[in-house]
Amino acid sequence: MELASYADFAVRLVNSEEPERGTDSLTSVDAVRELFGSPSRAAELADESDLPRLRSVRTRLRGVFEAAAEGDEVRAVDLLNSLLVQYPVSPMVSGHDYLDEDGRPRWHLHLADNAPTAAANYTAVACMGLAIHLTELGVDRLGLCQAAPCRNAYLDTSTNRSRRYCSDRCATRANVAAYRARKREEAARAALAAQG
Repeated sequence: MELASYADFAVRLVNSEEPERGTDSLTSVDAVRELFGSPSRAAELADESDLPRLRSVRTRLRGVFEAAAEGDEVRAVDLLNSLLVQYPVSPMVSGHDYLDEDGRPRWHLHLADNAPTAAANYTAVACMGLAIHLTELGVDRLGLCQAAPCRNAYLDTSTNRSRRYCSDRCATRANVAAYRARKREEAARAALAAQG
């Protein structure tokens, strides 16, 4: 697995809450396990104590995305660095379950597999992935959806750094709203012209 892909862990955690809508899907141990995406030793460690820990990390990670969206690169990096210090990554080389055509292990890195809790594991992996994404592509590649009231986090991987929405659904909704606003404005101008 490419380490930068772990940045998706940060996005999943941040997007488990939609503050503008008042929703929070991080409400159970099963929700913690679902964040991992696939069964793992770390996910199996999940218990009730991980919920407040991950909610706290989620708030701090949202701060990273907010700072990046505001163009405050230094603050975004400082916030991420504080998480990296608190949740260090412990890489391990592993060859389990993956064999090449000659029956030899396909060696790959696992991050934070020896973390004491599911929250510590998840946070270390998410922050490391986000740090790699940020350093390889730039702070301006972290964003918050501009379709009100969404504000979900996203990673901009577009070739021209043009992404503004977390999903096609939000982009479509924003475009339709802008189109309708233009049409209302045109109709209002036409009505004024007809009166004058």
